[in-house]
Amino acid sequence: MLEETQDAEAIIERVAALDIGKAELMCCIRISADSTGGKRQQEVKPYSTMTRSLLRLADRLAELEVARVVMEATSDYWKPVFYLLEAHGFEVWLVNARDVKHLPGRPKTDTLDAIWLCKVAERQMIRPSFVPPPPIRRLRDLTRYRIDLVNARGAEKNRVEKLLEDACIKLSVVASDIFGVSGRDMMSALTAGERDPKVLAQLARSRMRTKITLLEEAFTGHFTDHHAFLLTRMLTRVDAINADIAAIDTRINEVIAPFASAVARLDDIPGIGPTAAAVIIAEIGIDMTRFPTPGHLVSWARFAPGVKESAGRKKGNAATGHGNRYLARVLGEAAVGAARTNTFLGERYRRIAKRRGKKRALVAVGRSILVIVWHLLADPDSTFHDLGPGFHNTRTATDRQRRNHVRQLEALGYTVSLEPAA
Repeated sequence: MLEETQDAEAIIERVAALDIGKAELMCCIRISADSTGGKRQQEVKPYSTMTRSLLRLADRLAELEVARVVMEATSDYWKPVFYLLEAHGFEVWLVNARDVKHLPGRPKTDTLDAIWLCKVAERQMIRPSFVPPPPIRRLRDLTRYRIDLVNARGAEKNRVEKLLEDACIKLSVVASDIFGVSGRDMMSALTAGERDPKVLAQLARSRMRTKITLLEEAFTGHFTDHHAFLLTRMLTRVDAINADIAAIDTRINEVIAPFASAVARLDDIPGIGPTAAAVIIAEIGIDMTRFPTPGHLVSWARFAPGVKESAGRKKGNAATGHGNRYLARVLGEAAVGAARTNTFLGERYRRIAKRRGKKRALVAVGRSILVIVWHLLADPDSTFHDLGPGFHNTRTATDRQRRNHVRQLEALGYTVSLEPAA
């Protein structure tokens, strides 16, 4: 039986495609011809990626009344072109290069790539990638740079620990965080020339003073002037990164001020704080019309398992794939934090971890957090309400017990009809 579908390959009358490189881009423009017969007119021309050349490109596109401009996401070279054309009022699409498949045996050149992309775009066989509006892009630049700085600081701290191990200084064995107040004072004393283990151990504060004897043993090593020189440079670098992170945090608070209500609502979710909320908003924005349903957002973020079926059989557990790594990181950290709480999300993690393992449980909780985020951002008047750790026991377990009892009675030959008690 034949069924009607909603697939309509309407040809876009005026479309342009850009194959972008660092110094030059190839532009292919295809428009409908005046004559009948469905013929198309085509123009392929290179342009420099300098601003003046891009302005000439924008004028040419406006002259030909191009309705849509499509480009591949090539490194960061697409950004100046995208932003300039967007500012001139064009409908600009950024597409994933993997979605534009090259036919086997077809030669590959910049000209042919631009023509092929234009032909695919005019038949609407590709979909645009998510590019947030300018305010969110500015916030994203800040949050991503902050993450890079935190990674750089972590790498520098690891170098400090390796240097102390090279000098047989076992501070990391005694102190859980060598960059705490006590550990930092001790390392500063080392760089200043102090080598006496007893003097260094007396710099301990608070609970660290209960480990004076262990600290004296830890500082008995061969810390030389060579180690002191390197440690001074490393500590200076850590201090500089800390100052940069503080400045970035201040700037993030200023940029995210218009979205303060959204941050406050996301902050109520277990495992998410103001910093994580800022990263989530920077990666997905606050306009959820771009993602019609929570499932669209989850699929875009690659927090939903893929479908892998052949010959009518599902082949194992399909992986989720690789999505936005910045979003995946913050959701993973939020899931770890939520797993330690006595909440619905914490209990969900523990239930799944028993059956499927900790890694799958973290992905499942991260997906649940993302669904909650979608609902909170889609409805500005909504607030988060925790279902509590006993939600599954009071509902899911009851349903399962009822089904099991009914099956047991049916297995004995009874016909079971259930009616709720008054």
